[in-house]
Amino acid sequence: MIGLAAGSSELIEHLLLDSVLKIVIVVAALGLLALGMTLIWRRAGRRSRDDRE
Repeated sequence: MIGLAAGSSELIEHLLLDSVLKIVIVVAALGLLALGMTLIWRRAGRRSRDDRE
């Protein structure tokens, strides 16, 4: 029975590590997306109301 509990513990540890790794990847991807959107927004330039008229 102890072997089964040890295997279960290893499985839970593996699943938690996997979930944490996936969360880190998603947060990093969102950060890169935000950085890319900011750079594109600045390069494209924003026209003010005075420039349109």
